[in-house]
Amino acid sequence: MEENMNSEDKELLKLFEPLRVADVRDGMDWMGYHHYGTLDYKIRPLYRTKAVGIARTARYLPFEGPDPRVTGDEYTQWSNWYYGNVCIYPWFDEIEEGDFIALDVSGVDVGLMGSENALGAKIKGARGFVTNGGGIRDTDEVIREEIPVWSYFVSQKMDQVRLQFDAKDVPVAIGGVTIRPGDIIVADGDGVIAVPRKIAKDVAKYAHKELFNDKNARREKYEKLGWELDDSVVNHQEVFKG
Repeated sequence: MEENMNSEDKELLKLFEPLRVADVRDGMDWMGYHHYGTLDYKIRPLYRTKAVGIARTARYLPFEGPDPRVTGDEYTQWSNWYYGNVCIYPWFDEIEEGDFIALDVSGVDVGLMGSENALGAKIKGARGFVTNGGGIRDTDEVIREEIPVWSYFVSQKMDQVRLQFDAKDVPVAIGGVTIRPGDIIVADGDGVIAVPRKIAKDVAKYAHKELFNDKNARREKYEKLGWELDDSVVNHQEVFKG
């Protein structure tokens, strides 16, 4: 599906995919963004993994009510109406290869994504998810499906009477950072960092220098210890020289 990506997105993903969050953080510092980009440290990965992608954003607000006064089969009918009119997913059909889905759910304890719809997003090319609430449930299956998710917590709850869709493809605030559509998101065991697209290439330049220097220094220590070299100390080309 990468053939459907625009050339700039391809270039940016190629630049950032080798980088760790720590490297990107250093690159942001080198560009004077010392206090920007790093999402709240309490936003943690569902499991240890890494993901890099282009931000696709959506915003949801708390549902104002009233709660339905129906149960059983009538509740099923009401719930179907809710998903078709209130808590909708208009951004989902627009997912493209390389997207990193940034979901502002206003801190609500609700599983906007679960094992079924997250798997559908993965099929469409989504690289990962980050959210400022729970935003994820069915987590045993999500982990088994190897779908990268970063969130404050996990949630048992469905969307109805909890969330309403507000907007897509707009700036969102997650973990104290503004994420705009098209920004670069890098996430791993150290957390999540968002890089404004306007400075992305310069950030990558200095991040690669830091990674190159780090690998060289650690490789020397591996050799002194007599350790077998692994991917963390070899196979990195210095993308930017000078």
